Amino acid sequence: MTTEFHFDFGSPNAYLSHLVIPAIEARTSVKFEYIPVLIGGVFKATNNVSPAVSLQGIKNKGEYTGIETERFIKKHGITLYERNPFFPVNTLQIMRGAVFAQSAGIFEHYVNEVYRHMWGNPRKMDELDVIQAAFEESGLPSADILDGCQDPAVKQQLIDNTNRSVEMGAFGSPTFFVDGAIYFGKDKLVDVEEAILRATD
Repeated sequence: MTTEFHFDFGSPNAYLSHLVIPAIEARTSVKFEYIPVLIGGVFKATNNVSPAVSLQGIKNKGEYTGIETERFIKKHGITLYERNPFFPVNTLQIMRGAVFAQSAGIFEHYVNEVYRHMWGNPRKMDELDVIQAAFEESGLPSADILDGCQDPAVKQQLIDNTNRSVEMGAFGSPTFFVDGAIYFGKDKLVDVEEAILRATD
């Protein structure tokens, strides 16, 4: 079976999902495959917009979304989360970096650290000097990653990942696929885990 997590560092809900996934992996003995996608590309292809845009002018809905986020954080005992004051952040470079990190064998460390710099101790992760300083602080090979971000093969892989995600049914992040069946949003992780358990029973 395959369990995929299609993510972009720009989504706080994808970050919160990332923090919960290890417990699901431990309970199910199934490893999630992380697929870097570019959320801007997904939005463009599906004529979607971010919640920051879609919630504008709607009374109470944004406040309720905040309540649900706090409930999720409390339920899962999450302690390292802050709204990024620089949001929205253009994630193109750090998503290309994620693709490079996969080929360089540093993907897990890269994802953990970039998420920390986005939503744990937030920085403006679309400015080159900020990105470089964050990588160096995290013990990541900043020069190699930044060079890798300019590799045409890396750029194309991110495009291909994004297009495939849309073709599979994605319209935002976080999106999960269990044997091709789609689940959207951090609150669907309960259903994702149930689907995994059914498939492995």
